[in-house]
Amino acid sequence: MKALQFDKTGDLSSLRFVDVPTPTPGADEVLVQIKAAGLNPSDVKNVLGRFPYTTLPRIPGRDFAGVVVEGPPALIGQQVWGTGRELGFFADGSHAQFVKLPANGVALKPSRLSFSQAASLGVPYTTAWDALERSLVKADTRLLVIGGGAVATAALALAKVRGAQILAAARRPEQVKDLQAQGYQTIQLDKPEDLGAQVNAVYQGGAEVIFDTTGFWLPASVAALAIFGRIAIIAAPVDGHVQLPALALYRKGGSVVGVNTLLYGVEACAAMLGQFGRLFDEGALPLPQGLVESPLADGLQRYADVNQGSGDKVILIP
Repeated sequence: MKALQFDKTGDLSSLRFVDVPTPTPGADEVLVQIKAAGLNPSDVKNVLGRFPYTTLPRIPGRDFAGVVVEGPPALIGQQVWGTGRELGFFADGSHAQFVKLPANGVALKPSRLSFSQAASLGVPYTTAWDALERSLVKADTRLLVIGGGAVATAALALAKVRGAQILAAARRPEQVKDLQAQGYQTIQLDKPEDLGAQVNAVYQGGAEVIFDTTGFWLPASVAALAIFGRIAIIAAPVDGHVQLPALALYRKGGSVVGVNTLLYGVEACAAMLGQFGRLFDEGALPLPQGLVESPLADGLQRYADVNQGSGDKVILIP
């Protein structure tokens, strides 16, 4: 089969478009013919060596949608989607024509989603789902979501279904306009020291949950946090360190929730996909738009584009 593969890390030049043997599923495993595979920033960082536990050689790629062609009879021919920490790190991933994984590591694809749409959602939506779950977001929770990327968009959509009170925040004017066009009350970020006043002007007493999807607003978020509030984070500055106003945080009884979907295997992620996947078929969640489909054979260039800061959501098509 055709696949993207790397045998060393540190530079994207190690990624190649190659022929490799098609995997053979064992007992209680499935072979999925990939119809579409999402390209996430973490896939690029993997090739660059940011994940020291990756074993080599390796086919990268976490998110996929496709059709089961081998495995338990009940699954043969089923349209499925999936994601998970093994894929691309210590098991071959989805940037190939086929992928092998446990039979309970796939979920049935929502019928309203195309293969490309489903493949675009795995990492962003499981990240957002986990953040909302572990931050205890429910009906009427005063929620602030910081950022304008795919995870932030997913969090806003999922929080709306839960009935939370929603406030979005983004730095770039085009992000603010886009979020407002989606119907979300949105503040434009400027100076970190102003965030507390901006949020308290909307939520008297502060936000009960703040989800910072950017990695840069954790210290500033403490001033915007309500008593016993929670701040969820998924990223950090390059050196991994921030100066946290711990005195202010503990005086509020606040908590910081680290969200990392690489803690969840394909089985756990399949369970998440099953829970929120039905919301797409019910029409409660918006269908992804603006996807950029690209042949898998052009994957080397697409990796380079993402590494250079492209904001396009790229879907690789074998």
